[in-house]
Amino acid sequence: MVHQSPRSSAEYEELMRAWGQHFTCIVPDTPGFGLSDPLRKDDPDIDDFADALAQFMAALGVARTAAYGFHSGGIILVTAMKRHPQLFSCLAVGGFAVWSAQEMELFGESYLPEFHAMQYGEHLTWLWNRILEQTWFFPWFDVRDSARLSVAHDNPAAVHAVVLDMLDSGNAYRAGYGAVLRAPRDIPAADSIVPPCLITTSDGDPLQPHIDRLSDMPAGWEAHRVATPQQHQDESLAFLRKHATDSAAQFAQDNDAGFVRIETELFSGLVHWRGPPDADAMRIPAPGSEAELVEDAQAIVIDLPGQGLSDDWQGTAPEQWPEWQAVIGAAAGILNCTQIRLPEIPVGDPDRLYPDLTPDRFGSYLLRAWQIVRAAKFFAPWYAADADHAIEFDEAGITPEKLATEHRARIRATSAKPFHLALSTKGE
Repeated sequence: MVHQSPRSSAEYEELMRAWGQHFTCIVPDTPGFGLSDPLRKDDPDIDDFADALAQFMAALGVARTAAYGFHSGGIILVTAMKRHPQLFSCLAVGGFAVWSAQEMELFGESYLPEFHAMQYGEHLTWLWNRILEQTWFFPWFDVRDSARLSVAHDNPAAVHAVVLDMLDSGNAYRAGYGAVLRAPRDIPAADSIVPPCLITTSDGDPLQPHIDRLSDMPAGWEAHRVATPQQHQDESLAFLRKHATDSAAQFAQDNDAGFVRIETELFSGLVHWRGPPDADAMRIPAPGSEAELVEDAQAIVIDLPGQGLSDDWQGTAPEQWPEWQAVIGAAAGILNCTQIRLPEIPVGDPDRLYPDLTPDRFGSYLLRAWQIVRAAKFFAPWYAADADHAIEFDEAGITPEKLATEHRARIRATSAKPFHLALSTKGE
């Protein structure tokens, strides 16, 4: 399953749970998105991304697979299928863009501006509004009545999900997104011998009119409109199940990061870890932080529930230590760690240290989090901005890039305050 731009594999989490009843679903982060490194090329084209997908499949041990892609994910998949047809048994695609010369000219450089963290968080105001208004107009910058979309919304949670992906990608989003926009819009010739493919697109999708732009298709290919996104998914699943071939591949695993499934009384989900797998020590990041920010070559570092890349608690995060200790103990047992290194309890009033950062309609939570991260470089606690609470700081630690990584961790840490309170009860 190949995600659209500028998203990540997280886009398909819900769909993976549904389709996982029928398949083993694998969703890579396209290079430069999510947790994947960018390609080692200044100006990669669509062939580079298609070949990277083929290399990923080879590294994982997947010889042949059914595949699904939405929007730019579909473009990457069709290109990969044309270059490596032996790797695919069938494709299902959600919308296939066939831009006219005039549309390509309209996109120009406006569609993919530079995106860099700025000292005082100015980039976050642009980001929130750009992601929100891409559901209002297409292209997002074309603020004309004729460019309005029928699927407009102001759902903070939906915007927040895309914002997180853009914060992960940073300016690297331009390479992957740009390669898709510049890609040739040709499907295989009608006489080509290629795996079967279904292209569908639902009402309200700006790519639905492009169905009429497709040229004659090879045998086994079909394209048509559907009414709803659910109908698109249902027809895609049925097509994939019809044409997929069984595979008994044993998939390769990463050896320096991954997830373990933990089951306790209050938590059931995945806990993220990174570090040397033979380490005897396990280190826990501070409330509001995450494993990516901890440098310890001698320990496995985990994200506790509601922090970093780990799943959240099923209900309200507990404020007592035993529930957190149960998760830590379970993870330590699976990862064979006998030493646990807990963080120091941050100085300050938990109610003030961790204000509400729930995504709101105006995206103001993003700037609140940025100001917290920045102020914490100069004062402890961060909210006590006076001479008595001033702390030494390293100028290298207040660059926009450094602040951006800590800001991202802060807005992902939905359980920071409960964890702080639980740490405070540890000795009781």
